[in-house]
Amino acid sequence: MAIDSTTRKQLRRFVVTGIIAVAVDFGLYYALNSVIDHNLAKGISFLSGTIVAYIFNKYWTFETKEFSSSQLLKFFILYGLTLGVNIITNDVALLMFRNLTFAFLCATGASTILNFLGQKFWVFKKINN
Repeated sequence: MAIDSTTRKQLRRFVVTGIIAVAVDFGLYYALNSVIDHNLAKGISFLSGTIVAYIFNKYWTFETKEFSSSQLLKFFILYGLTLGVNIITNDVALLMFRNLTFAFLCATGASTILNFLGQKFWVFKKINN
């Protein structure tokens, strides 16, 4: 199955945006983890990365310039759901492997896949068709 040029461009931009958002997430997670519960630290760091991701993905990755309350609502519903996936995956991986970095990467990988698919085919679907 071939990927069209628009999707390839979006995927490249999504990866760059993701690196920036994950850097925010990762930095805050490590900073907060030593002072608060790891689940709360993960939630705060993930939500901070989410704000960065929304701004970059809306205006750059999927090139949506106009404000849409429905897109904003869908984005935060999607990220609310993937926040749960992220925290649960992080918690399970941390319990299984006792490695903070590995747990973070597992959680990030799971939520990243779901976030791209959700944004491409649900949140910003209107501009992709």
